[in-house]
Amino acid sequence: MTLDPVHVDSIADLAAYLARHVDDADHVDVAARIWEGFLDPLYGPNGRVVVEPVDEKRLRAVDAEDVALASAPFETVHGLDSGTINPTTFKNGLVVDLAQAAMASVPSDLELHRHRSMVAAAHVNDDTVPLDEPWRKVDEGYCRWRVMQVPKVNRYAEGIVHALALYLAESSHALEHAETVSDLLILDGPLYPVELLNWRERDAELRALSEELKPRSVVENYVRLVESFVERDVPICGFVKNPASKRIVGTLREGDREIDVPWTDDAAFFTKLLERRDDDTSVPGREGTRGPEGRRTDELTFTNWFVSRGGVDATVAADGDAYGVERKLDPQLYETCFFVVYEPQTDVLYRVETPYAFARDDDIREAIIRQILGDVAARRGPPEAVAKADELARISAREKSSLRRKFSETLDSDEVKRYDEVRWGDLE
Repeated sequence: MTLDPVHVDSIADLAAYLARHVDDADHVDVAARIWEGFLDPLYGPNGRVVVEPVDEKRLRAVDAEDVALASAPFETVHGLDSGTINPTTFKNGLVVDLAQAAMASVPSDLELHRHRSMVAAAHVNDDTVPLDEPWRKVDEGYCRWRVMQVPKVNRYAEGIVHALALYLAESSHALEHAETVSDLLILDGPLYPVELLNWRERDAELRALSEELKPRSVVENYVRLVESFVERDVPICGFVKNPASKRIVGTLREGDREIDVPWTDDAAFFTKLLERRDDDTSVPGREGTRGPEGRRTDELTFTNWFVSRGGVDATVAADGDAYGVERKLDPQLYETCFFVVYEPQTDVLYRVETPYAFARDDDIREAIIRQILGDVAARRGPPEAVAKADELARISAREKSSLRRKFSETLDSDEVKRYDEVRWGDLE
Protein backbone atom coordinates (compact mmCIF):
# COMPACT_ATOMS: atom_id res chain seq x y z
CA MET A 1 0.00 0.00 0.00
CA THR A 2 1.62 3.28 -1.13
CA LEU A 3 -1.19 5.69 -0.24
CA ASP A 4 -2.45 6.30 3.28
CA PRO A 5 -6.05 7.53 3.82
CA VAL A 6 -4.76 11.08 4.24
CA HIS A 7 -3.17 10.87 0.79
CA VAL A 8 -6.39 9.59 -0.78
CA ASP A 9 -8.31 12.44 0.86
CA SER A 10 -5.76 14.93 -0.47
CA ILE A 11 -6.21 13.60 -4.00
CA ALA A 12 -9.99 13.93 -3.60
CA ASP A 13 -9.46 17.54 -2.53
CA LEU A 14 -7.35 18.14 -5.64
CA ALA A 15 -10.12 16.71 -7.81
CA ALA A 16 -12.71 18.89 -6.10
CA TYR A 17 -10.55 21.96 -6.65
CA LEU A 18 -10.23 21.18 -10.35
CA ALA A 19 -13.97 20.54 -10.61
CA ARG A 20 -14.70 23.97 -9.16
CA HIS A 21 -12.37 25.75 -11.55
CA VAL A 22 -12.80 23.72 -14.75
CA ASP A 23 -16.41 23.75 -15.94
CA ASP A 24 -17.32 22.06 -19.21
CA ALA A 25 -21.02 22.90 -18.95
CA ASP A 26 -20.82 25.16 -21.99
CA HIS A 27 -18.70 22.80 -24.08
CA VAL A 28 -21.78 21.24 -25.67
CA ASP A 29 -22.78 24.70 -26.90
CA VAL A 30 -19.26 25.34 -28.20
CA ALA A 31 -19.27 22.00 -30.05
CA ALA A 32 -22.68 22.79 -31.57
CA ARG A 33 -21.48 26.25 -32.61
CA ILE A 34 -18.42 24.80 -34.35
CA TRP A 35 -20.56 22.19 -36.05
CA GLU A 36 -23.10 24.71 -37.29
CA GLY A 37 -20.79 27.51 -38.28
CA PHE A 38 -17.32 26.28 -39.22
CA LEU A 39 -17.31 22.91 -41.01
CA ASP A 40 -19.13 23.59 -44.27
CA PRO A 41 -16.31 24.06 -45.20
CA LEU A 42 -13.51 24.72 -42.72
CA TYR A 43 -10.91 27.10 -44.15
CA GLY A 44 -7.29 27.30 -43.06
CA PRO A 45 -5.53 30.63 -42.39
CA ASN A 46 -4.39 30.74 -46.04
CA GLY A 47 -7.91 30.28 -47.37
CA ARG A 48 -7.34 26.64 -48.31
CA VAL A 49 -10.22 24.24 -47.57
CA VAL A 50 -9.07 21.89 -44.82
CA VAL A 51 -12.30 19.96 -44.18
CA GLU A 52 -15.57 19.93 -46.09
CA PRO A 53 -18.59 17.61 -46.28
CA VAL A 54 -18.74 15.04 -49.06
CA ASP A 55 -22.52 15.11 -48.91
CA GLU A 56 -25.04 16.89 -46.67
CA LYS A 57 -23.60 17.89 -43.29
CA ARG A 58 -25.67 16.23 -40.58
CA LEU A 59 -25.54 14.35 -37.30
CA ARG A 60 -27.22 10.96 -37.32
CA ALA A 61 -28.33 8.34 -34.81
CA VAL A 62 -29.38 4.73 -35.15
CA ASP A 63 -30.82 2.25 -32.67
CA ALA A 64 -27.90 0.06 -31.57
CA GLU A 65 -29.94 -3.13 -31.30
CA ASP A 66 -31.63 -2.65 -34.68
CA VAL A 67 -28.41 -1.97 -36.58
CA ALA A 68 -26.63 -4.88 -34.86
CA LEU A 69 -29.34 -7.27 -36.08
CA ALA A 70 -29.65 -5.81 -39.59
CA SER A 71 -28.31 -7.68 -42.61
CA ALA A 72 -24.72 -6.72 -43.45
CA PRO A 73 -24.29 -5.00 -46.83
CA PHE A 74 -21.06 -6.92 -47.60
CA GLU A 75 -21.06 -10.73 -47.83
CA THR A 76 -17.41 -11.02 -46.89
CA VAL A 77 -15.19 -8.59 -45.03
CA HIS A 78 -11.41 -8.78 -44.74
CA GLY A 79 -9.28 -7.14 -42.08
CA LEU A 80 -5.55 -6.39 -42.08
CA ASP A 81 -3.18 -5.63 -39.22
CA SER A 82 0.49 -5.82 -38.28
CA GLY A 83 2.21 -6.17 -34.93
CA THR A 84 5.81 -5.73 -33.79
CA ILE A 85 8.19 -6.80 -31.03
CA ASN A 86 8.91 -3.06 -30.45
CA PRO A 87 12.27 -1.41 -31.22
CA THR A 88 15.21 -3.16 -29.58
CA THR A 89 18.75 -1.78 -29.21
CA PHE A 90 21.73 -4.10 -28.83
CA LYS A 91 25.16 -3.40 -27.39
CA ASN A 92 26.81 -3.91 -30.78
CA GLY A 93 24.96 -0.80 -32.06
CA LEU A 94 22.20 -2.59 -33.96
CA VAL A 95 18.65 -1.24 -33.56
CA VAL A 96 15.96 -3.56 -34.88
CA ASP A 97 12.22 -4.06 -34.89
CA LEU A 98 10.37 -7.05 -36.27
CA ALA A 99 6.84 -6.78 -37.65
CA GLN A 100 4.43 -9.41 -38.90
CA ALA A 101 1.28 -8.71 -40.91
CA ALA A 102 -1.77 -10.90 -41.30
CA MET A 103 -5.10 -10.73 -43.13
CA ALA A 104 -8.31 -12.09 -41.64
CA SER A 105 -11.60 -12.92 -43.28
CA VAL A 106 -15.22 -12.98 -42.10
CA PRO A 107 -16.42 -15.68 -42.70
CA SER A 108 -13.12 -17.32 -41.78
CA ASP A 109 -10.63 -18.49 -44.39
CA LEU A 110 -8.10 -20.60 -42.50
CA GLU A 111 -5.71 -20.86 -45.43
CA LEU A 112 -5.61 -17.07 -45.75
CA HIS A 113 -5.12 -16.73 -42.00
CA ARG A 114 -2.00 -18.88 -42.23
CA HIS A 115 -0.22 -16.38 -44.51
CA ARG A 116 2.23 -13.96 -42.91
CA SER A 117 4.57 -11.21 -44.11
CA MET A 118 7.47 -10.51 -41.74
CA VAL A 119 9.87 -7.56 -41.92
CA ALA A 120 12.93 -6.87 -39.79
CA ALA A 121 13.96 -3.22 -40.09
CA ALA A 122 17.51 -2.63 -38.89
CA HIS A 123 19.63 0.45 -38.22
CA VAL A 124 23.43 0.22 -38.03
CA ASN A 125 26.04 2.94 -37.85
CA ASP A 126 28.53 0.98 -39.94
CA ASP A 127 28.03 1.95 -43.60
CA THR A 128 30.13 -1.00 -44.79
CA VAL A 129 27.61 -3.59 -43.56
CA PRO A 130 24.90 -4.29 -46.17
CA LEU A 131 21.84 -5.84 -44.52
CA ASP A 132 19.07 -5.59 -47.12
CA GLU A 133 17.56 -8.93 -48.11
CA PRO A 134 14.80 -9.63 -50.65
CA TRP A 135 11.68 -11.60 -49.75
CA ARG A 136 12.27 -15.23 -48.82
CA LYS A 137 9.51 -17.79 -48.45
CA VAL A 138 9.11 -20.43 -45.72
CA ASP A 139 6.28 -22.59 -44.37
CA GLU A 140 5.50 -24.03 -47.80
CA GLY A 141 5.13 -20.51 -49.17
CA TYR A 142 2.59 -19.35 -46.57
CA CYS A 143 5.12 -17.12 -44.82
CA ARG A 144 7.66 -14.73 -46.30
CA TRP A 145 10.26 -12.52 -44.65
CA ARG A 146 12.80 -9.87 -45.54
CA VAL A 147 15.30 -7.50 -43.94
CA MET A 148 15.32 -3.76 -44.61
CA GLN A 149 18.28 -1.63 -43.62
CA VAL A 150 16.95 1.81 -42.75
CA PRO A 151 18.79 5.03 -43.64
CA LYS A 152 21.39 6.05 -41.07
CA VAL A 153 20.31 8.81 -38.67
CA ASN A 154 21.74 10.43 -35.57
CA ARG A 155 18.43 10.40 -33.71
CA TYR A 156 15.05 8.64 -33.88
CA ALA A 157 16.55 5.27 -34.85
CA GLU A 158 14.06 3.34 -32.70
CA GLY A 159 11.03 5.20 -34.06
CA ILE A 160 12.24 4.82 -37.63
CA VAL A 161 12.83 1.06 -37.50
CA HIS A 162 9.41 0.65 -35.86
CA ALA A 163 7.53 2.69 -38.47
CA LEU A 164 9.25 1.18 -41.49
CA ALA A 165 8.91 -2.42 -40.26
CA LEU A 166 5.25 -1.96 -39.35
CA TYR A 167 4.16 -0.18 -42.52
CA LEU A 168 6.24 -2.26 -44.93
CA ALA A 169 4.87 -5.51 -43.50
CA GLU A 170 1.29 -4.23 -43.57
CA SER A 171 1.33 -2.67 -47.03
CA SER A 172 3.25 -5.54 -48.65
CA HIS A 173 0.89 -8.13 -47.17
CA ALA A 174 -2.12 -6.13 -48.34
CA LEU A 175 -0.77 -5.91 -51.88
CA GLU A 176 0.17 -9.59 -51.89
CA HIS A 177 -3.38 -10.65 -50.99
CA ALA A 178 -5.43 -7.82 -52.51
CA GLU A 179 -7.01 -10.12 -55.10
CA THR A 180 -8.41 -12.26 -52.28
CA VAL A 181 -10.70 -9.41 -51.22
CA SER A 182 -13.93 -9.34 -53.18
CA ASP A 183 -16.22 -7.10 -51.09
CA LEU A 184 -14.50 -4.91 -48.47
CA LEU A 185 -11.07 -4.56 -46.86
CA ILE A 186 -10.70 -2.80 -43.50
CA LEU A 187 -7.21 -1.77 -42.41
CA ASP A 188 -6.61 -1.72 -38.66
CA GLY A 189 -5.58 1.92 -38.52
CA PRO A 190 -5.50 4.85 -40.94
CA LEU A 191 -5.80 4.51 -44.70
CA TYR A 192 -2.30 5.93 -45.21
CA PRO A 193 0.91 5.58 -43.12
CA VAL A 194 0.45 8.76 -41.08
CA GLU A 195 3.64 8.28 -39.06
CA LEU A 196 5.75 8.40 -42.23
CA LEU A 197 3.75 11.33 -43.60
CA ASN A 198 4.33 13.14 -40.30
CA TRP A 199 8.09 13.09 -40.84
CA ARG A 200 7.72 16.04 -43.20
CA GLU A 201 6.31 18.13 -40.36
CA ARG A 202 9.10 17.25 -37.92
CA ASP A 203 12.69 18.45 -37.66
CA ALA A 204 15.26 18.71 -40.44
CA GLU A 205 16.64 15.18 -40.01
CA LEU A 206 13.25 13.53 -40.40
CA ARG A 207 12.32 15.83 -43.28
CA ALA A 208 15.52 14.78 -45.03
CA LEU A 209 14.73 11.13 -44.32
CA SER A 210 11.33 11.53 -46.00
CA GLU A 211 13.19 12.18 -49.26
CA GLU A 212 14.94 8.81 -49.07
CA LEU A 213 13.87 6.02 -51.43
CA LYS A 214 12.92 3.47 -48.76
CA PRO A 215 10.34 5.54 -46.87
CA ARG A 216 8.95 6.70 -50.18
CA SER A 217 8.67 3.11 -51.43
CA VAL A 218 6.59 2.20 -48.37
CA VAL A 219 4.24 5.15 -48.97
CA GLU A 220 4.06 4.07 -52.62
CA ASN A 221 2.73 0.67 -51.50
CA TYR A 222 -0.31 2.40 -49.97
CA VAL A 223 -0.87 4.48 -53.09
CA ARG A 224 -0.71 1.36 -55.25
CA LEU A 225 -3.03 -0.43 -52.80
CA VAL A 226 -5.68 2.27 -53.21
CA GLU A 227 -5.27 2.11 -56.99
CA SER A 228 -5.67 -1.66 -56.96
CA PHE A 229 -8.96 -1.48 -55.11
CA VAL A 230 -10.29 1.46 -57.14
CA GLU A 231 -9.49 -0.32 -60.40
CA ARG A 232 -11.33 -3.46 -59.20
CA ASP A 233 -14.17 -1.38 -57.69
CA VAL A 234 -13.74 -3.06 -54.29
CA PRO A 235 -14.00 -0.64 -51.34
CA ILE A 236 -11.13 -0.23 -48.89
CA CYS A 237 -11.25 1.71 -45.62
CA GLY A 238 -9.24 2.28 -42.47
CA PHE A 239 -10.68 1.85 -38.97
CA VAL A 240 -8.90 4.14 -36.51
CA LYS A 241 -9.43 2.91 -32.96
CA ASN A 242 -7.58 5.75 -31.26
CA PRO A 243 -8.00 8.84 -33.45
CA ALA A 244 -5.56 11.56 -32.43
CA SER A 245 -5.99 14.01 -35.30
CA LYS A 246 -5.89 17.74 -34.53
CA ARG A 247 -6.82 18.92 -38.02
CA ILE A 248 -10.08 20.62 -37.02
CA VAL A 249 -9.25 22.01 -33.58
CA GLY A 250 -5.78 23.05 -34.74
CA THR A 251 -7.17 24.91 -37.75
CA LEU A 252 -9.78 26.65 -35.59
CA ARG A 253 -7.05 27.89 -33.26
CA GLU A 254 -4.87 29.14 -36.12
CA GLY A 255 -7.58 31.28 -37.66
CA ASP A 256 -8.84 34.64 -36.52
CA ARG A 257 -12.12 33.29 -35.18
CA GLU A 258 -14.05 34.50 -32.16
CA ILE A 259 -14.29 31.10 -30.52
CA ASP A 260 -12.32 29.36 -27.79
CA VAL A 261 -11.63 25.71 -28.59
CA PRO A 262 -11.29 23.76 -25.30
CA TRP A 263 -10.29 20.37 -26.72
CA THR A 264 -6.82 19.03 -27.45
CA ASP A 265 -7.85 16.92 -30.45
CA ASP A 266 -10.70 16.28 -32.86
CA ALA A 267 -11.81 13.11 -31.06
CA ALA A 268 -12.64 15.07 -27.91
CA PHE A 269 -14.61 17.59 -29.97
CA PHE A 270 -16.62 14.92 -31.80
CA THR A 271 -17.22 12.98 -28.58
CA LYS A 272 -18.72 16.06 -26.94
CA LEU A 273 -20.79 16.67 -30.07
CA LEU A 274 -22.11 13.11 -30.40
CA GLU A 275 -22.56 12.11 -26.77
CA ARG A 276 -26.23 12.25 -25.77
CA ARG A 277 -27.56 12.76 -22.26
CA ASP A 278 -31.11 12.86 -20.98
CA ASP A 279 -32.25 13.76 -17.49
CA ASP A 280 -35.31 11.58 -17.91
CA THR A 281 -34.04 8.05 -17.17
CA SER A 282 -37.44 6.39 -17.11
CA VAL A 283 -38.48 6.37 -20.75
CA PRO A 284 -41.25 3.72 -21.07
CA GLY A 285 -40.02 0.56 -22.73
CA ARG A 286 -36.38 1.70 -22.76
CA GLU A 287 -35.28 0.72 -19.29
CA GLY A 288 -31.55 0.04 -19.06
CA THR A 289 -30.69 2.37 -21.93
CA ARG A 290 -28.97 4.91 -19.71
CA GLY A 291 -25.36 4.65 -18.68
CA PRO A 292 -24.14 5.01 -15.11
CA GLU A 293 -23.41 8.72 -15.66
CA GLY A 294 -26.75 9.49 -17.27
CA ARG A 295 -25.42 8.91 -20.77
CA ARG A 296 -27.86 7.54 -23.33
CA THR A 297 -26.64 4.17 -24.53
CA ASP A 298 -29.45 2.96 -26.77
CA GLU A 299 -28.22 4.59 -29.99
CA LEU A 300 -25.00 4.91 -31.95
CA THR A 301 -24.40 8.46 -33.13
CA PHE A 302 -22.29 9.42 -36.12
CA THR A 303 -21.53 12.12 -38.68
CA ASN A 304 -21.71 12.42 -42.42
CA TRP A 305 -18.57 11.92 -44.51
CA PHE A 306 -15.98 14.69 -44.78
CA VAL A 307 -13.02 15.25 -47.09
CA SER A 308 -9.88 16.00 -45.07
CA ARG A 309 -7.04 18.01 -46.60
CA GLY A 310 -5.31 19.25 -43.44
CA GLY A 311 -2.29 17.94 -41.55
CA VAL A 312 -0.83 14.78 -43.03
CA ASP A 313 -3.92 14.41 -45.24
CA ALA A 314 -2.59 17.37 -47.24
CA THR A 315 0.09 15.09 -48.67
CA VAL A 316 -2.46 12.90 -50.48
CA ALA A 317 -4.85 15.75 -51.29
CA ALA A 318 -5.40 16.61 -54.94
CA ASP A 319 -3.00 19.57 -54.62
CA GLY A 320 -0.44 17.58 -52.58
CA ASP A 321 2.60 15.79 -53.96
CA ALA A 322 1.76 12.32 -52.56
CA TYR A 323 5.22 12.09 -50.92
CA GLY A 324 6.76 12.28 -54.39
CA VAL A 325 4.95 9.14 -55.54
CA GLU A 326 3.43 9.12 -59.02
CA ARG A 327 -0.35 8.75 -58.99
CA LYS A 328 -1.91 6.82 -61.87
CA LEU A 329 -5.47 8.02 -61.28
CA ASP A 330 -7.07 11.43 -60.89
CA PRO A 331 -5.32 12.89 -57.80
CA GLN A 332 -8.68 13.80 -56.23
CA LEU A 333 -9.58 10.10 -55.97
CA TYR A 334 -6.84 9.52 -53.36
CA GLU A 335 -8.06 12.19 -50.93
CA THR A 336 -8.83 10.99 -47.41
CA CYS A 337 -12.52 11.02 -46.51
CA PHE A 338 -13.83 10.14 -43.06
CA PHE A 339 -16.78 9.89 -40.75
CA VAL A 340 -16.76 9.34 -36.99
CA VAL A 341 -18.98 7.07 -34.92
CA TYR A 342 -19.55 7.26 -31.17
CA GLU A 343 -20.20 4.02 -29.25
CA PRO A 344 -21.94 5.05 -25.99
CA GLN A 345 -21.69 1.77 -24.09
CA THR A 346 -17.91 2.07 -23.92
CA ASP A 347 -17.85 5.87 -24.38
CA VAL A 348 -15.39 5.52 -27.29
CA LEU A 349 -15.16 7.37 -30.61
CA TYR A 350 -13.87 5.76 -33.80
CA ARG A 351 -12.82 7.30 -37.11
CA VAL A 352 -13.39 5.51 -40.44
CA GLU A 353 -11.46 6.56 -43.56
CA THR A 354 -11.82 5.75 -47.25
CA PRO A 355 -10.47 7.33 -50.46
CA TYR A 356 -12.65 9.86 -52.24
CA ALA A 357 -12.86 7.34 -55.10
CA PHE A 358 -15.35 5.42 -52.95
CA ALA A 359 -16.72 8.23 -50.78
CA ARG A 360 -18.02 10.05 -53.86
CA ASP A 361 -20.49 7.20 -54.48
CA ASP A 362 -23.70 7.52 -52.41
CA ASP A 363 -24.34 3.77 -52.26
CA ILE A 364 -20.78 2.84 -51.24
CA ARG A 365 -20.68 5.56 -48.58
CA GLU A 366 -23.89 4.29 -47.04
CA ALA A 367 -22.85 0.62 -47.31
CA ILE A 368 -19.59 1.27 -45.43
CA ILE A 369 -21.48 3.18 -42.75
CA ARG A 370 -24.02 0.37 -42.30
CA GLN A 371 -21.28 -2.27 -42.18
CA ILE A 372 -19.23 -0.40 -39.58
CA LEU A 373 -22.24 0.55 -37.46
CA GLY A 374 -23.54 -3.02 -37.43
CA ASP A 375 -20.18 -4.41 -36.37
CA VAL A 376 -19.54 -1.75 -33.73
CA ALA A 377 -23.03 -2.13 -32.28
CA ALA A 378 -22.81 -5.93 -32.17
CA ARG A 379 -19.34 -6.05 -30.65
CA ARG A 380 -19.26 -2.72 -28.76
CA GLY A 381 -15.88 -2.31 -30.35
CA PRO A 382 -13.96 -2.72 -33.63
CA PRO A 383 -15.40 -4.76 -36.51
CA GLU A 384 -14.93 -8.52 -36.30
CA ALA A 385 -12.55 -8.61 -39.28
CA VAL A 386 -10.31 -6.03 -37.62
CA ALA A 387 -10.40 -7.86 -34.29
CA LYS A 388 -9.48 -11.15 -35.98
CA ALA A 389 -6.60 -9.55 -37.90
CA ASP A 390 -5.37 -7.96 -34.68
CA GLU A 391 -5.41 -11.36 -32.97
CA LEU A 392 -3.50 -12.99 -35.83
CA ALA A 393 -0.85 -10.27 -36.09
CA ARG A 394 -0.36 -9.53 -32.39
CA ILE A 395 2.93 -10.66 -30.83
CA SER A 396 2.39 -11.38 -27.15
CA ALA A 397 4.67 -10.14 -24.37
CA ARG A 398 6.03 -13.66 -23.86
CA GLU A 399 6.71 -14.01 -27.60
CA LYS A 400 8.39 -10.60 -27.71
CA SER A 401 10.77 -11.62 -24.92
CA SER A 402 11.53 -14.90 -26.63
CA LEU A 403 12.21 -13.24 -29.98
CA ARG A 404 14.48 -10.63 -28.41
CA ARG A 405 16.46 -13.39 -26.71
CA LYS A 406 16.72 -15.21 -30.02
CA PHE A 407 18.09 -12.06 -31.67
CA SER A 408 20.52 -11.55 -28.80
CA GLU A 409 21.82 -15.14 -28.98
CA THR A 410 22.17 -15.10 -32.75
CA LEU A 411 23.83 -11.68 -32.81
CA ASP A 412 26.05 -12.64 -29.86
CA SER A 413 25.23 -9.25 -28.36
CA ASP A 414 23.15 -8.38 -25.31
CA GLU A 415 20.11 -6.16 -25.48
CA VAL A 416 20.52 -2.70 -23.98
CA LYS A 417 18.28 -2.85 -20.92
CA ARG A 418 16.40 0.02 -19.36
CA TYR A 419 15.41 0.28 -15.73
CA ASP A 420 11.66 0.12 -16.38
CA GLU A 421 12.12 -3.20 -18.19
CA VAL A 422 13.95 -4.61 -15.18
CA ARG A 423 11.36 -3.21 -12.76
CA TRP A 424 8.19 -4.07 -14.65
CA GLY A 425 9.24 -6.78 -17.07
CA ASP A 426 8.08 -6.84 -20.68
CA LEU A 427 5.05 -4.67 -21.35
CA GLU A 428 2.52 -5.10 -24.12
